[in-house]
Amino acid sequence: MPASETSPEIQGETTTHAGFWGLTLGSVGVVFGDIGTSPLYAFREAVHGAAGAGEVTRPIVLGVLSLILWALLIVVTAKYVLLLLRADNNGEGGTLSLMALGQRAMGRRTFFLLALGVVGAAMFIGDSMITPAISVLSAVEGLKLAAPALEHYVVPLTVFILVVLFAVQSHGTTRIAAAFGPVMIAWFGVLAVLGAVHIADDPSVLAAINPWYAVSFMLTHGEIGLVTLGAVFLAVTGGEALYADLGHFGRRPIQTAWLFFVLPSLLINYFGQGALVLSHPSAIENTFYSMVSETFLAPLIVLATAATVIASQAVITGAFSLTRQAVQLGLLPRFEVRYTSEVHAGQIYLPRVNTFLLIGVLLLVLMFRTSSGLASAYGIAVSTTMVADGIMGFVVIWKLWNWRAATAAALIAPFVFVDMTFLSANLLKLFEGAWVPLLFGLAVVVLIWTWRRGAAILIEKTRRTEVPLQELIKSLEKRPPHVVKGTAVFLTSDPEYVPTALLHNLKHNKVLHEHNVILTIRTAQTPRVDKLDRVEFESISEKFATVRLNFGFMESPNVPKALAIARKLGWQFDIMATSFFVSRRSLKPAAQSGMPKWQDHLFIAMSKSANDATDYFQIPTGRVVEVGTQVTI
Repeated sequence: MPASETSPEIQGETTTHAGFWGLTLGSVGVVFGDIGTSPLYAFREAVHGAAGAGEVTRPIVLGVLSLILWALLIVVTAKYVLLLLRADNNGEGGTLSLMALGQRAMGRRTFFLLALGVVGAAMFIGDSMITPAISVLSAVEGLKLAAPALEHYVVPLTVFILVVLFAVQSHGTTRIAAAFGPVMIAWFGVLAVLGAVHIADDPSVLAAINPWYAVSFMLTHGEIGLVTLGAVFLAVTGGEALYADLGHFGRRPIQTAWLFFVLPSLLINYFGQGALVLSHPSAIENTFYSMVSETFLAPLIVLATAATVIASQAVITGAFSLTRQAVQLGLLPRFEVRYTSEVHAGQIYLPRVNTFLLIGVLLLVLMFRTSSGLASAYGIAVSTTMVADGIMGFVVIWKLWNWRAATAAALIAPFVFVDMTFLSANLLKLFEGAWVPLLFGLAVVVLIWTWRRGAAILIEKTRRTEVPLQELIKSLEKRPPHVVKGTAVFLTSDPEYVPTALLHNLKHNKVLHEHNVILTIRTAQTPRVDKLDRVEFESISEKFATVRLNFGFMESPNVPKALAIARKLGWQFDIMATSFFVSRRSLKPAAQSGMPKWQDHLFIAMSKSANDATDYFQIPTGRVVEVGTQVTI
């Protein structure tokens, strides 16, 4: 994310006045891009859904406005801004952080919470594809009003902008991130001004503040009301980003920006659109761009395109961050991670994820071709994530905050009910395009399920042939091999057993180093680990020691840096006199593995595609010895 890795506020509530407003400005530029560009299409699609091919009536306009207002107040403001932002995992938020927090609160890893976290994360990836597609496409569609002859260039221009956007990801956003805040400040300012100007067209539109208009609309429109609710949900997509970006900006800056600037700007604009349609019903064809005269149309299109690109950038970097968390938690194989900033560790680039997202985004644009078409696909992924967040939030409130179960349920149940209602409404769009994000999400779920299942089977099979470390040490003391100078570090996932690389070194080279370190790298259930807890060193014999390195799931594991800390614990570590031994497994499908054949081959393919451990753990390649082994699974 184009922001600091951890906000000063989270590091002890010591944010300076200038720092607080800097974080608040930064949050406007990053956190609210998705939800901030919803006025481009949300109101238009909701009214179209309610009216169908019929006339746009006053009850429809007031009903839709009231639904949008109360959706923003209940789903985004009450649930995320005021409640879930307090459920931080050592300052971090997001679906996987909430899952880890819930598991810590339960005192154990539970399949139910894991499943919720996986589904929520997978759906976030699906949303990461739709947001850039619908946002940029809806902005460029303004060309049809500015110059109808350019209508055929809308899709090609959208594709061009998206390709450029994804192409520059490898260069990072450090240089342009400073402009994100001011551009989005201008965007929300324009939203508020346009809305305020047009509310004067029909001030009676403010009556929609009364929730009765929303209730009455739902009671009198039956199935159409539920379909409209699915379109109304477009106004709150991006609400989950408020929680996901908690660690980058802190709770108070996000709350301040939302309550005092972003929310008022959005509501004023939606009510302005409503008043415009009541006074000029034909404006519903493209309500947002109809708010300005032809003179200001071109500048507004440029500003809207810039805002949608920024919104897309925030979602893309969010997908990078989420994927890295999933890798750290053992949900996916190691992906190549490139750091695009020397200052901010949170600014990362994952080439494979970037390619995957680009292909998905382009397919969506070429399949649906209009923002109205994409609107049918949008919403179901976000509503699924929101349901998962609500249920996991109940566990945290109950177990971690020590509330009574009944009280916690009474607090969270209304939010889950609203989220479930929106999910049901979005499911009505299943065959109109909502199947697309579900398909993407399902693909991610299958990948995670396969990786975890295959890894468990692999560990079980290798355990049968492994030798306990203490037994080997006793054997070597009785019959010592030839000892050579230097230090050998053997990476392993279980320090109780002899690493395969060590066995092969003894078997083939018939030597033992004078210092041997059994190194295990663990990922904590917290976003970050204090440097004092980074290294655990234990000497178990004259020639053997075990070192455990602990990293948070938001941190990048840098082995040499972490081992330097071990010097203070008594191990004289010199990188130039140390060899790192890494096992490289070659997997072959077994006749009976416990998984279907297709899943065997998928797991093997995922293993082959995993980033090299040397690169992932940032070990100098000149100090690495790789030992190959063949394993059937």
